[in-house]
Amino acid sequence: MLSSTQELLETARRNSYAIGAFNVYNLEGVKAVINAAESLRSPAMLQLHPSALKYGQSPLIALCLAAAAASTVPIAVHLDHSTSVQDIQTTLAAGVRSIMADGSPMPYAENLDFTRKMTQLAHRYGAIVEAEIGRISGTEDGLTIAEKEARMTDPDQAVEFVRATQVDALAVTIGNVHGEYQSPPKLDFPRLAEIRKRVNIPLVLHGASGLPGDMISRSIQLGVCKFNVNTEVRQAYLQSLQSELCGDTLPDLLDVTAGAIVAMEQVIIEKLNLFGSADKAHLHETPYARMLVGRGV
Repeated sequence: MLSSTQELLETARRNSYAIGAFNVYNLEGVKAVINAAESLRSPAMLQLHPSALKYGQSPLIALCLAAAAASTVPIAVHLDHSTSVQDIQTTLAAGVRSIMADGSPMPYAENLDFTRKMTQLAHRYGAIVEAEIGRISGTEDGLTIAEKEARMTDPDQAVEFVRATQVDALAVTIGNVHGEYQSPPKLDFPRLAEIRKRVNIPLVLHGASGLPGDMISRSIQLGVCKFNVNTEVRQAYLQSLQSELCGDTLPDLLDVTAGAIVAMEQVIIEKLNLFGSADKAHLHETPYARMLVGRGV
């Protein structure tokens, strides 16, 4: 069923688990997420990165919404990491009710202004907004401890930012990175605990690919209720294609794509189990979720 991101996050938060949000680029990725979620009776999210949106455009949005609506478990559709007013407007107009207005590459004041305006726009559509303060790097290499700390989310700033923008969910930076970790990850859990104590909206952690299970569990205990996953799923997809296509004969196309879907599913199943959302679908089968499906939202 097509579900509300707000409902997914709030229910996960109340019940001490997290929602897995997986970036998808095509039909194979969508099928992998839905198949994995249904096999575990778990809620999940389909995420559209701006690069995927540019590639797939409105047909990809329609695919995600239709697949979510047809699923037997709660699935939300979300625009990830968007800095484009036009993309946000287009996605909202197409029926997506969950966006990330990502002003984190901007100076703080510009991020606040951009996020406030995008939140006002999204709320007019009945959509929710995730935003980010702090700056998640793509690598830890070459950063001093002071530089890493400067990139992290400041608890005082988080309080001010949420109050000023009225954003619905906050992605925090506590030592997590996008892509692969080049050294063992080190998350600042005292910082996360302080943010959780002072900010009463759902918290999100990006860069969940490569985080060990104990860090996942500790983050959930401290209030994270959504994890973004991309790198490991993409790697599984590409490695499956590579292994299928490097033989002496060309295999059937559908056999190749089926193998890639299974490879991605295995990663997604592992993550959903780590996030604690397996067998939690029934917690989300609310009258509100059914109403969303009926409205096609």
